[in-house]
Amino acid sequence: MAASAPRVISVEQAKRHLLSHLGLRKARPEKGVAGLEGLIEQLGCVQLDPLDRIGENADLVALARVDGVKRGQLTEHLLGAGQAFEHFYKERCLLPRAFFAQYRAHLRTSDWWQFWGQLEIPTDSVIEDVLAEVTARGRVAAGDLLDRGRGKRLSAGQSNAIPSLSRLAVEILWSRCQVVVCGRSSKGKLYELAERVFPELYNTAPDADFGRWSVVQRTRSAGLLSVNAGPNWSLLSKQRTALVALAVQEGLVELVQVEGNKRRYLAPLRFLEQESDEDDGRTRIIGPLDPLMWDRNLVAHLFGFEYVWEVYKPPAQRKWGYYVCPILQGGELVGRFEGRRGDGRIVVESLWMQDGARLDEAAWAEALERHWCAQG
Repeated sequence: MAASAPRVISVEQAKRHLLSHLGLRKARPEKGVAGLEGLIEQLGCVQLDPLDRIGENADLVALARVDGVKRGQLTEHLLGAGQAFEHFYKERCLLPRAFFAQYRAHLRTSDWWQFWGQLEIPTDSVIEDVLAEVTARGRVAAGDLLDRGRGKRLSAGQSNAIPSLSRLAVEILWSRCQVVVCGRSSKGKLYELAERVFPELYNTAPDADFGRWSVVQRTRSAGLLSVNAGPNWSLLSKQRTALVALAVQEGLVELVQVEGNKRRYLAPLRFLEQESDEDDGRTRIIGPLDPLMWDRNLVAHLFGFEYVWEVYKPPAQRKWGYYVCPILQGGELVGRFEGRRGDGRIVVESLWMQDGARLDEAAWAEALERHWCAQG
């Protein structure tokens, strides 16, 4: 990889093309569920998080790009219609159905249970028994699975609740892509056999090597993907250096550097050659886990915008607030706000503007109204 000189691009080029690539300069042409189906194909993933002040992160990602959608509709429709599945990408994400064959082929024998840390893993017989139960019942919530006892800790000193063996087993089956999340109920996620949801993909051999394919897809999802270690690499962390070098050498992605920043990034092929969208003049509320915000170092360099998601900080240690969302206007991150649902509108609890920035009041009111109408 040292032999490949990065292409140097300006800050303005990087901003304009990144926002256009991520669908943040104009709304998608399709509205409603058609727009949501197009969105998951465009982005390649939507990060999931259950915290909900004015919508979950997935809702905020959708509302910044698609008109005519409701809170919860992205996950409900895409999972229910078999247009997407849930798995790890950066973190837990919603992924297009077209990715399933790659994940199934790669993860069917992976030791994914290691992410449970200090918990004893259910025996093969328990896992097979849970698979048989899902096969017989279909669309079953983890909380409705038969009681098979609880797991055990491998070491003392941990205070978190111990999941049931049935819940652990269904998570292992999910991690291997034998079952998939097909919806949600009051008792949690609904699980179904993957071969019922994706019959034509379940035993399909993927066309490309998982590592090479993943580098290309992650670069496409991020727009500009740092070659440095970090959560964006997730499943590929151990192979990152070799895969990056190989992808650049084979011309699968392009190596770039933004003026004034020593870091190197992977960009999709023809990233700069693609015509960028004209900004539609909207003010957009950006989810804390929107693809635009994944690389805080890049965001700070391009937009002069320092952002930390402070939900897990004690209140006394927060600089801004609990669930603070960036505000995008005119191709710039002009401020941030914290809000909630209430009184027939989105209530703005706090608003902080960047130095020298002014909010377009009409466009801001329209953004708040758009989010309120989506609450359902």
